[in-house]
Amino acid sequence: MEETRCKFWLPKKNRFCSNARLNDSSFSVLKENLDGHVKRCPLLKQVRSLSQQPFYHKGINAGKEDDEEELGAVTSTAVEDNVTSEMKRNAVHSMTVPEFCNLIKKIESVHALICNGICDSFKIPEACGMWIKREIDRKLPFQEKHVTQQASILGNLEEFGVLKNSVGVNQDDEKAAPAVVEFGAGRGYLTQMLADCYGTKRVFLADRSLRQKESLTIERLRIDIEDLDLSAVESLRNVPYLAIGKHLCGPATDLALRCCLMEQYTQDNVEHCSSNNYIRDKKYMLNLGITKEEFHAISWFTSWAVDADHGLDHLDFTDSRMHLESIEKELGSGLPVGVEDIVRNMKAVERAVLGFMCKQIIDVGRLMWMKEQGLEAELVKYVPSSISPENHLLIAKLASLS
Repeated sequence: MEETRCKFWLPKKNRFCSNARLNDSSFSVLKENLDGHVKRCPLLKQVRSLSQQPFYHKGINAGKEDDEEELGAVTSTAVEDNVTSEMKRNAVHSMTVPEFCNLIKKIESVHALICNGICDSFKIPEACGMWIKREIDRKLPFQEKHVTQQASILGNLEEFGVLKNSVGVNQDDEKAAPAVVEFGAGRGYLTQMLADCYGTKRVFLADRSLRQKESLTIERLRIDIEDLDLSAVESLRNVPYLAIGKHLCGPATDLALRCCLMEQYTQDNVEHCSSNNYIRDKKYMLNLGITKEEFHAISWFTSWAVDADHGLDHLDFTDSRMHLESIEKELGSGLPVGVEDIVRNMKAVERAVLGFMCKQIIDVGRLMWMKEQGLEAELVKYVPSSISPENHLLIAKLASLS
């Protein structure tokens, strides 16, 4: 019976996994059958097929060692990727209480210094009227808050000068309706709104569904963003395009930025969680006094942004007055406490406020990096936090397009 159980050791429970082993040959293959399996493995065929695509370039957007030489330590992307969330958490918990308090004070100080220029920019453009009024295909799911977010994203892009209102515009004008590359498309509704409201005719997606329109040409790039060389996509060569991403996680956000900058066309990217692949202005971070270890802690704190009840309109996630309340209470109890105890007893709203502060610091780092690349860039709050607390929009374009 023991042989039928999984042999994965669970250190916290001090025992082996109690689940039965997976006997599916797609997950495990006997050594004597391996040669035969390799000849017919569908995943291997898919990998080989992908590697033959002209736009496949292994690790092209992962960053060079020079890019990762942040904060005085030269590390490769592979080494950085080994810094897991658990390792970051353990590093924070191993801090002394004074070190932890000093880190929080530094975060508050840096946030106050660099994040006060993020402006509110809630825009509902005329071009999106058909979606706002629900004059769309009834088969499409309609959620008002999501439509409002998408409309404001496009309104900000229009005001920034990378989209043109399609009303009264020649629909055959490619410059008026550039091609769209959507990273992390979700169900593709942001691109769908672009097609419906701005006359977009050519769309490049990463393996996502999108309602097919007669006038819309869709090409799916089934590839990891890290390995995507947009300059080698034949149908995209010499074609102006708009790059967007609303559903990207942290690593994918930065990979997408690098991917776009290979060609340096117009690009737009919505903020999401931090990452080990994070692209940042090293001098800028150094001047702020943020060490490599502190950055790992800051990136771990961003996960706290989801802790509070975001449905409560009265919560102000940029309020910096609450962070040390729980700490002072713990220290005043007279009982011996460590950082893990302090973190466990912090109020959810305190954790959320700190998390959002760290997110904003990371976003400003992205903004400064993009400006360093010669782009005209802005970071705005595109909807009120009552609609979505994840409300930062990072937009950029070549200065020559202004």
